Amino acid sequence: MSVRKSGLQKEVLALYRRALRMVRTKPALTQPKFLLFVRYNFHTQASSVSPRDVAAIEHLLRRGRRQLEMYEQPSVRDCQISQGMSDWEQTRHGSRTTSQ
Repeated sequence: MSVRKSGLQKEVLALYRRALRMVRTKPALTQPKFLLFVRYNFHTQASSVSPRDVAAIEHLLRRGRRQLEMYEQPSVRDCQISQGMSDWEQTRHGSRTTSQ
């Protein structure tokens, strides 16, 4: 039995799926960087806003769509990964290996 999702939840998931599809269109060498960029941004944005703050979520969706349109351009072939993103990824992988 699955829980029904609200319209806003469906929009967020659709944006995330679209971002993951965008990653597959990028050169193979840069795909891991784009994937980290997408995962990090969705995670940090989701944890920075209350699930009940509809206006903030709608704002983030609009901003995310605009940003994704920019990254979907074929001329964008690479992205920059900050040290914070790398640290976040290491922390996530480290917590997985210790809990397994």
